[in-house]
Amino acid sequence: MRKSICILFLFGFNTLQAQDTIHFIKALMVSSNSRYGREAIYTDILAWKMYNDSLATPKLNGVFGLNEEGDTITWKEVNADSAGRLRTFSGRNFQRTTNPFLRPGRADRGADYLYLPYNAKKQQSALLYIQGNSGVYFNGVPHMGDPYSSGYMFIPVLLKKGLNKLYIRGANVLPVIIFPHKSIFLNIADLTLPSIVPDQQTGILKGAVTVINTSPKTAEDFRIKTNCNGKERTIAIASVPAMATRKVIFDFDASAVTEKGKTDVTLSLLHENKTVDTTTIQVDVVDASTQYSSTFISQIDGSLQYYAVTPQLNGIRENAALFLSVHGAGVEAIGQARAYKSKDWGTLVAATNRRPRGFNWEDWGRLDALEVLEIAEQKFKPDPRHIYLTGHSMGGHGTWFLGATYPDKWAAIAPCSGYASLKDYGSADGRIPDSSRQRVEQLLLRADNQSDVPELAFNYKPLGIYILHGDSDRTVPVRYARQMRAILGEFHPDFNYYEYPGGEHWFGNQSVDWPHIFTYFKWHSIAPDSAINNIDFTTASPGISSTYRWVTIIQQQHPLAYSRITLKRDRNAKNISGKTENILLLQLTLNEFDKNTEISIQLDSLNSIHYTTISNNDSIYLIKNDNVWSITQKPDANDKNPSRYGTFKEAFNHNMVFVVGTNGSKEENETNLNKAVYDAESWYYRGNGAIDIITDKQYSAEKYKGRNVIIYGNANNNSAWNILLKDCPIQVYTGKITADSLGWNGDDLAAYFVWPQNDPTLLTGVVAATGVKGMKAAYANQYFAGGSGFPDFMIFSINMLKDGSNEVKMAGFFNNQWKLSKDDCVVQKQI
Repeated sequence: MRKSICILFLFGFNTLQAQDTIHFIKALMVSSNSRYGREAIYTDILAWKMYNDSLATPKLNGVFGLNEEGDTITWKEVNADSAGRLRTFSGRNFQRTTNPFLRPGRADRGADYLYLPYNAKKQQSALLYIQGNSGVYFNGVPHMGDPYSSGYMFIPVLLKKGLNKLYIRGANVLPVIIFPHKSIFLNIADLTLPSIVPDQQTGILKGAVTVINTSPKTAEDFRIKTNCNGKERTIAIASVPAMATRKVIFDFDASAVTEKGKTDVTLSLLHENKTVDTTTIQVDVVDASTQYSSTFISQIDGSLQYYAVTPQLNGIRENAALFLSVHGAGVEAIGQARAYKSKDWGTLVAATNRRPRGFNWEDWGRLDALEVLEIAEQKFKPDPRHIYLTGHSMGGHGTWFLGATYPDKWAAIAPCSGYASLKDYGSADGRIPDSSRQRVEQLLLRADNQSDVPELAFNYKPLGIYILHGDSDRTVPVRYARQMRAILGEFHPDFNYYEYPGGEHWFGNQSVDWPHIFTYFKWHSIAPDSAINNIDFTTASPGISSTYRWVTIIQQQHPLAYSRITLKRDRNAKNISGKTENILLLQLTLNEFDKNTEISIQLDSLNSIHYTTISNNDSIYLIKNDNVWSITQKPDANDKNPSRYGTFKEAFNHNMVFVVGTNGSKEENETNLNKAVYDAESWYYRGNGAIDIITDKQYSAEKYKGRNVIIYGNANNNSAWNILLKDCPIQVYTGKITADSLGWNGDDLAAYFVWPQNDPTLLTGVVAATGVKGMKAAYANQYFAGGSGFPDFMIFSINMLKDGSNEVKMAGFFNNQWKLSKDDCVVQKQI
């Protein structure tokens, strides 16, 4: 694509029209003090004004509003620097706040907005290419930004004739408008590719490329043909919605490639046997002893992901060790793997976290790590006693987090230059708030409990831990390592701690490939379940982590409050005893007791339970009611259980499909679609993912069997509602929301909630609104920020954008039978 530079004089709206590209050299900026982060609450006065049609067109020194101190906020001019960036970051970004939902003493990340007008001579399609922004409103429609300046976000938009308004949220922004020469084309700025490894990883391989569709119609029945060293493959690709981008999967045949280096692969986009676009990419060809990448189709969303491998020295052998390494922010998995030399006693595998920044190894980053671990165990067949976990920086956090969440998966862990909790350390999405005085905020924060690693610290008891940190680290100061050393020092008998003298955040490859870590790993192995007679296990959610060894926490008394179980098993005395906290239903595996053995079980110093085993592989379910433990049946598959527990974020899994309501007014239908497209863009940017977006008329339970569903709209304008949500106690209509006997009226209400499908493994996620204003209030999607917590349901009004949590009408968790319960629900305002 050719690019030519045009100078745009913003405030007089005089332009020199370029054939291809518009560069902005001036803008207006306001320090709006908007707040987004790792939390369910967000505030944005500019968006609130826009949604209420009260946002005046900005002008130089024009008044925007008042800050919290009562001072006037005005629009100021900002000029692009020599690199074309509009830099707005200043001390004004860090304003004192009285918002009680923000961590006391925390320097909050206020958000600057840039206003960029563009006068178009005619209506036409274009691409927004903006680096460094958190988000953008284009003529009032939200689109995902590029906060990490990754350089692959190209957003199709339809310029209207005359004035087009861009409001860009960000502090260091490079905005460009591009006029493409084709309406549908391939974009190779963001590829997912495997390496070719002759005689080992060759033949039919899978890659992924982005297709951009700037036409007004969905791109259907397209194919990609590939040519690699004369070997051709053709594959049908997924449809690409109108005015959207989508990453699609293709095949290529690498069987004719033998020479190391790089090889060309030609991609041709075909429609009705005509070539629409063609391009050439290069794929790495490496030796079997060298680090390489492998791709796989993720069960999360059906997209193509990759992992990287540092193979075992002198060839991979079965029953060797396996090291899972999790990378830092901004690091590719292949770069992580290349930091390690091959080991003679095991293979190292580096997962991706879905993106170099992704989800901080939480949420879908956590699931990615588990997917890669499972693939690696199947592919390399390691000794199950010798599985290890390590990582650096954000990956150091990932090591702490994954180690505490799944303590029976690892023999030892080694966090390097990492922080433990997102409540203590923030990045682009900020920190998780750690406290509040308001009941609704306290309940919302419960959904973040799984991220608070220090609260899970006793789970480390069976693990060897090696902590490595540079004592001169300014990025993640060494106090974070010292914090965990102090916590472990209270109870842990087996951890090693080393501060590298003079070490900054990265002090060479030894920052991760520290020989003493791997020596320490050699001393540790995973003991068999038969050897573990004492259990001390804590979880915040059985939907994330439920099982440790021979005990499984099935249901909690209060969802997402911490649950802890300490047990002692005495096979000679034939008894099990211990204590529980916040556990309603649990499962005990009794395969270490012989057939026809009478076992005595006593929990919480309450009544004794006597059970005689029927086989050598028994398991029983215990339930606590009215301070009495008793044996019960396996819970109904439709009840909450570890495979389907909530919260709202859990619905964005199982190859979800977005279903958009189209039975409302034109504006309602457009707003529903705008929200779905914005969520799909955000999922692509943060999670390297791809989403099917369909209308409610296209949806059927049979056609989309086996998939989670995300509903956009309400019971009146989305015909899929009655198929999936007719029994839900929360109902959203045009102009009204009800929750059992409660109700709220107005066109400015929104709700996020989750509800089980008839298939006991699947969920429906709901983004609902009572009108256009309500759906716009739901536009923000911090549920894609790694570590952010959302409960099962949350009802709020558009005024939340201005007044924060005071405008949350109701929030909480369904009980274990998916019913509303006052015990785990806060109602602030109702009719």
